Amino acid sequence: MSADTGAGEENTSCCASCGNAEVDDIKLKDCNDCKSVRYCGDKRQREHRPNQVQDCEKRATELRDEILFTQPESSHLGDCPICCLP
Repeated sequence: MSADTGAGEENTSCCASCGNAEVDDIKLKDCNDCKSVRYCGDKRQREHRPNQVQDCEKRATELRDEILFTQPESSHLGDCPICCLP
């Protein structure tokens, strides 16, 4: 895998596959899983997938964990989410 495919290094105003910039007639869509790269179309996303699959899976896992392990807002029922179950 090349060093320039890292999720943190991608330019989000350009297609990760072809490099087309986002302009009025080209709308870029975020990757469905990791949300860290953007593509000008489904075809470009499929073409770039082999280059990005490891970073994408890692970032998607981080996003799921972040949602899963985010502590809920404190309430009058207590801070433990298990104790607050109906």
